[in-house]
Amino acid sequence: MIVELGHFCLILALCVACIQATVPLVGASRRHIGWMDTGRTCAFAVFALIAMAMAALMHAYVTSDFSVVNVIENSHTDKPLLYKISGVWGNHEGSMLLWVFMLSLCAAAVALFSDNLPPPLRARVLSVQGMIGVGFLLFILFTSNPFLRAPNPPANGHGLNPVLQDPGLAFHPPFLYLGYVGFSVAFAFAVAALIEGKVDAAWARWVRPWTLASWCALTVGIAMGSWWAYYTLGWGGWWFWDPVENASFMPWLAGTALIHSSIVVEKRDTLKTWTILLAIVTFSLSLVGTFLVRSGVLTSVHAFATDPARGTFILLLLLVAIGGSLALYAFRAPKLQGGGLFAPVSREGSLVLNNLLLSCGCATVFLGTLYPLFLDAMNGPKLSVGYPFFDRTFVPLMVPMIVAVGIGPMLAWKRGDLLGALQRLSVAFAVSLIAGLILFYMTYGGPVLAVLGIAIAVWLAGAVITEWADRIRLFRMPLADSVRRAVNLPRAAYGMSAAHFGLAVFVAGVSASAFSQEAIEVLPVGGSMRLAAFEIRLQAMDKVPGPNFSADRATIVISKAGETVATMYPERRFFPLQKQTTGETAIRGGLVADLYLALGEADAAGHWTVRAYWKPIVSWIWLGCLIMAGGGLISLSDRRWRVGAAARSGRGAAVPAAGE
Repeated sequence: MIVELGHFCLILALCVACIQATVPLVGASRRHIGWMDTGRTCAFAVFALIAMAMAALMHAYVTSDFSVVNVIENSHTDKPLLYKISGVWGNHEGSMLLWVFMLSLCAAAVALFSDNLPPPLRARVLSVQGMIGVGFLLFILFTSNPFLRAPNPPANGHGLNPVLQDPGLAFHPPFLYLGYVGFSVAFAFAVAALIEGKVDAAWARWVRPWTLASWCALTVGIAMGSWWAYYTLGWGGWWFWDPVENASFMPWLAGTALIHSSIVVEKRDTLKTWTILLAIVTFSLSLVGTFLVRSGVLTSVHAFATDPARGTFILLLLLVAIGGSLALYAFRAPKLQGGGLFAPVSREGSLVLNNLLLSCGCATVFLGTLYPLFLDAMNGPKLSVGYPFFDRTFVPLMVPMIVAVGIGPMLAWKRGDLLGALQRLSVAFAVSLIAGLILFYMTYGGPVLAVLGIAIAVWLAGAVITEWADRIRLFRMPLADSVRRAVNLPRAAYGMSAAHFGLAVFVAGVSASAFSQEAIEVLPVGGSMRLAAFEIRLQAMDKVPGPNFSADRATIVISKAGETVATMYPERRFFPLQKQTTGETAIRGGLVADLYLALGEADAAGHWTVRAYWKPIVSWIWLGCLIMAGGGLISLSDRRWRVGAAARSGRGAAVPAAGE
């Protein structure tokens, strides 16, 4: 009965979403307050209904209700509770339900925190989100229903893919989807602004918190997926430029550009049409990612759907959502008035350069990801685009961007003094140069580009510290006054500094990966190998049981200069239900370096393959991501986002709202 209730809630949510998509839009056109307020009521109702549907599916998983096809295919009685719950979104149907749940959550949040929005704008925003909800609810109900009953329920289920039975992947999809779907708010604001014909500083102030929150969630989601790949898959890497990885990275790049572009709209009332376009493109790339993962065009551990009908349905949604919004943009955007002028060398100019490089980087990733798929669809030659392409095209674009990130905040608005900014950054430049020379000397004969990357990271970190010191006039006034200025700095300033510092930490971790060392040997029990300064000895092999698997566990003793420093236990796990074997790595981590062990297969003589990696400061990659996301959260806590948006001016509109 609970399953049928969940199915009914989805159908009812579709009906309410249809009202949300139409009535507020008509009400905004006619200035009918009652019809406009319908959008808020419908948004709350849709969220409640989809939440009940989500709870019904989760109940079916937790109670192992094998009368539901989705539970049969993705769960098992012996599966741990955490993976029963995460199994809800560890499949195509459940993941799409999570997608619309996040969409309804975002719409409900807009309805809840929109008291400072003009009623017509709020109505149009909620109406656009209702349209998106209608499309995906139709997709779920007609092609991906998670509540289908099995005519002859089996005694047990097939279980979840063992690779997905990991705590990292239990939490990775919700964060990723919150980031994906959160950009729908910026998209809805953009479409609503085009309909209304008005973009101004107040609009940018309303959009920024939603964009920033989505960006933070997507940053955490991508970082968790990268960390999962690092410690689970056993190859020692953290990013492979896999098409599904790229599908999440592209909206992150576009979203980063959108955040910076909206700052210019808010501060200088310019770059309006560009910001609107970025909002449309960012969410469009989220939809493209959904298409790639769920259309069957990709074969990946991340990809769920293999039914071409689903891919066709999503493709139609893409054409309507992306094509419709871009057509509206082409028609309305030229009629929006431009804003203030600024010199190329200025804070605005640096943000434009930032946007240009991020957009080119995003286009590079888009081309490298979709071009092979396009050729394959056109029966062209098989083409594989891997990390060499991206390393040679994407990385060179990011180097000048990182350098510019350090200089931009030192420039004034409207017209800046580049020479003066560089003079104030001379200490940061000197420190980065010295650090690069020392590292080059210590690693002579090694990868020179890695040394350059770390030097750039030191430059950016030094520039961030210099900019903060400049804000509080450190050493230029009494210390007590500098402390007072530091206390009174807006949180958004601290958030920006933290995010940029996190980027420096991330770049250092990525660059240092070139200094990694690797050793792979086949060892008998009692055998040993050397890696860096460590001796690695396979002391014992044991059979250990798990809740739904059996494992071969290695006991490996790590010693340095004759002293034991650690004992590590990598495993190979066999899941009898799926007849599948996975690896469980052992990592001795730290801020300085990781020692990483993966256990391979045994040969006929009973000797085991052991892969060992020494990776300096690799943990800085994920630490940098967390610092960046933390910086975004600090900015979100700024009181300016809580006390309301700036008052709207009359300068933002060049044309009347449609239908008025």
